[in-house]
Parts: sequence; C-alpha cells; structure tokens
Amino acid sequence: MAKRGVSRFDLRDPYYLAIGMSPRLFALVTLTLYLATNAVFATLYYLSPGCIANTRKGSFSDVFFFSIETLATVGYGNMAPASMYGHVVSSIEILVGMAFTALITGLIFVRFSKPRSKIRFAEHAVVTNYNGRPTLMLRIGNARLGLLTSAAVQLSAMLPERSQEGQSLRRIHELKLMRPRLPAFPLTWTLMHEIDENSPIYGYDAQRMAAVEMRLFVVFEARDHALAATVYDVHDYHADEILFGMRYQDSISTDEHGTRVADLDKLSLIEPDDTASSHE
Repeated sequence: MAKRGVSRFDLRDPYYLAIGMSPRLFALVTLTLYLATNAVFATLYYLSPGCIANTRKGSFSDVFFFSIETLATVGYGNMAPASMYGHVVSSIEILVGMAFTALITGLIFVRFSKPRSKIRFAEHAVVTNYNGRPTLMLRIGNARLGLLTSAAVQLSAMLPERSQEGQSLRRIHELKLMRPRLPAFPLTWTLMHEIDENSPIYGYDAQRMAAVEMRLFVVFEARDHALAATVYDVHDYHADEILFGMRYQDSISTDEHGTRVADLDKLSLIEPDDTASSHE
C-alpha cells in the first residue's frame, strides 16, 4: 500500500522525522549536519584572512578545525579570533554549537529511552483446523527475558466493500479473537480467529484474498515492568503471507530440569495440516 500527496521527509515536522529514522540513517544525518555546519563556518573564516590568529595563510584545514573546536565550545587556545569579524562569527558559532549539542543530545536520549516491545511475529499467518473448525492463526513471541503483563491484541482485516450507491471503498473489520488478552505473556502466544458464518472473512480462500488484496493488521499492547512503561507494536500480513492448509510447528520444549523453553527461532516454522478441510 502506498500514499500519494504526502512527503516521505516532511521538514516541517523535524522531531518526528528524527525519531522515525533508522539508527544508521540518524547517525549519517547527524554526521552530515555536523560536518556541513563546520564547513559553513570554516568558509566564513576563510573568506577573511587573518581573522583567526595562528592559522596558516590559505589553509582551509586550520580554520575548519578551529570551527570544530569552537562549535564544541572547547577552545584549546592555539587559535583564537584576531579581529571583530572573527569574534562575531565565532560568537555566532558558539551559540549554534550549544543549540546543536542540546538538540542532538535530546534526540539521542529520546531514541534510546523509547520503550520497545521486542515482540516477534511469525513470518506467515495460517488457516488450519482447530476443534474441527477452520481457524486463522498468528503466532507471536516475547523476545524479552522478562515477563510482559496485561497483554492485549487486536486483529483486523482490510476488505473491499461496495455501497448501495455503487461507491467502492475499503474498510477495516475487526476479527474476533478467541483470547484477545493475557494477564501474563512469558513465552509465545498463538492468536486464533474462528472463521464461522459471523466472520468477515467467511468464504475467503487464498485466491479470493489475493484478488481483493486483503491485509491483516495486528496491534499489540502490554505492560513492561522492567521499563515501567506500556509498550506497543504493529505488524501486518499481505494476502500472500496467509497460508491455507498449514499449521505451526511446536516451538516450546521442556529441558532436563522440567522448565518450559520457548525457541523463538522456530516461531515461523510451519508444516502441512493433514486435517485440512475443503474450506482450506
């Protein structure tokens, strides 16, 4: 699904843009802005020869490193402003440096302190039999070592509709889960939606799901007491990621001490369901 009429990088909302970047892109953008800012001030110094004492004539590297020292408010003392022009430019650079340092420090703190759920989602959803009825299943795993509590999940499907006036639209339909909440979520959780006559996806097979470009949306919320915060996660499945006639392999075993162990590397493993009905 794509959007038109919106900008991927909206400079009018720099905070959201900075927080939403990947760590690698954030580091690259920060370094680029840092070097560009120093290059601008170094050019201003370079355009007025002699404004900085103890710099070699025509040496851009000298004023560039002086700019780095000034922007960081270090001031080693070997090079210093030697004219009114140099004092004015360096004073402006110090103010810019203080603001730049404060902004980057704040953004780094927010990025590191933002709660993350560390929830793993199986690569595919499956439609298989459960208690003799076709059931949509999705498996998720708790990738934290600690316990998540008050876990809640909402499962929805985006399906096309046509109104009585002939208008085509797409609507989000909630898919009722057999167990939408868990008081404690230590290991794995298989979400199950029974496909009965009341289900919005009743009568859908793999071909029909693909034809209407159906998508599933999973919204997860839980309490992480180690962080003393509520964590969230969202995942979606396209029609080609919903497999009929398959089921998940068991990902939980018991060790020699009788402790139940969840192998999250097996979270997405599936196998054919020999009990698949004609519906699938």
